Amino acid sequence: MFEPAESPEAVARPVTYEQPLNERMRAFLRLEFLWNQASFHASSPSPWSSRSAVASLLEILAITGRGDARGDVLKELERQMAVLKEYQNRPGVDGARLRAVLATLVRRREELNAAGANFMQALRDSEFLNSIKHRSAIPGGTCEFDLPDYTHWLNQPAERRDQELEQWLGRLRPLCESISELLWVTRENARPRRESAPGGNFQIVFERDHPAQLLRIELPGESLLFPEVSGSHYRCSIRFMRWCGVMNRPVQPADDVPFTLTICQ
Repeated sequence: MFEPAESPEAVARPVTYEQPLNERMRAFLRLEFLWNQASFHASSPSPWSSRSAVASLLEILAITGRGDARGDVLKELERQMAVLKEYQNRPGVDGARLRAVLATLVRRREELNAAGANFMQALRDSEFLNSIKHRSAIPGGTCEFDLPDYTHWLNQPAERRDQELEQWLGRLRPLCESISELLWVTRENARPRRESAPGGNFQIVFERDHPAQLLRIELPGESLLFPEVSGSHYRCSIRFMRWCGVMNRPVQPADDVPFTLTICQ
């Protein structure tokens, strides 16, 4: 008799670990993570989800307050558009798809330019958000007796909270959606390749004329291994470790570790 086919749900999806190789990419990945987290929780009517959305919003403001995030995104948009335009006359390129990607990047650039340099200033000047930010530095500092006004807001109808969250997140949308688009292009432009790490160790030396921005390491979903990456945009070291549970330290395997590596520029 034939064995029953394994259902798609039973097959664990591969897990991809990403390592940024410069400060700009590190900031972009963090902002993408926080934007996804804020968007997910903002769509839920629960007051606890509203708390999480506000916390993510404040972390986005903290990261973008350390430098010129808008300028960095605009520069990267221009760079990626220049790279993509070089492919227009190459044989074998899907012209329609390329034009669609370029049009999306142009639209993101126009939206970010239209937002202006001070598009986040209203959020930074909000006394309500600032009071939450200051109390958030204290463990448990945003509970009801610390911030009664925050508790009052959290007890408002979900529709009202949703409206105000949408207004706040709407100010960040041109920046965060541009970052999401840039990261998508960065990931899609690279080709994955199969590699093997002898004894769980793997070294990479990058071409100086073509600096890498992001490493992507894919392992099977059922694997007990995960990578630890150290290095820079010149060279990197990957060490695979075996998960041994929450009460034990991970250990390095003695066997070779097959994995999929993608170097994004």
